[in-house]
Amino acid sequence: MADKQPAIFLQGVERHYRQGEATLDILQGAELAVWPGQSVALMAPSGTGKSTLLHVAGLLEHADAGEVFINGTATAGLPDTERTRIRRNQIGFIYQFHHLLPEFSALENVMLPQMICGLSRREASKRADELLSYLGLKERLTHRPAELSGGEQQRVAIARAAANAPSILLADEPTGNLDPNTADHVFSTLKQLVQASGLAAIVATHNADLAARMDRRVTLRDGAVVELP
Repeated sequence: MADKQPAIFLQGVERHYRQGEATLDILQGAELAVWPGQSVALMAPSGTGKSTLLHVAGLLEHADAGEVFINGTATAGLPDTERTRIRRNQIGFIYQFHHLLPEFSALENVMLPQMICGLSRREASKRADELLSYLGLKERLTHRPAELSGGEQQRVAIARAAANAPSILLADEPTGNLDPNTADHVFSTLKQLVQASGLAAIVATHNADLAARMDRRVTLRDGAVVELP
């Protein structure tokens, strides 16, 4: 992978928050590069900055210093409109709770982000059908979130995150609300999608068993990213 450009590269990232008179140093010179088709588990105790790292990596927050390169493009100095465009087209997000729209079917939930990006309803429906079928939900296309199991809801959320064919997938405890067997199934689905699509994935998780099945494992120590064996 050394001869390829990382899909995402965090270089010397700093993130600080003011809390009253004190300053909380969450990220201090954080560095992380992830290449296409590579999955990285981000393992660290709560409160150490996992979500902050994902928010900065996903251009949801500005770093106080440092740079975030998305497929070679430096993003720190870009206007918000351009950061939003990159986020919409190149980055997919999965959260612990699925955040599906309850009034829409599984198919419609996966169609929406594509239509927002300008695809026709027919094109969006075709890709949504293909993605959901690939993730084992062919018989659930017309079901609304309330009619789906927790594992099925999260697989729809994975399909939605991948709907616009991003190059980067950021997941924050994507199996945190699921029982162990369902979590294992959802995780297997996620890893399969990463490999098949050539996505660069950063997955924050507390689950050591799932993290062990990823290509790399990192943690946060004193605001820096540290590789784990």
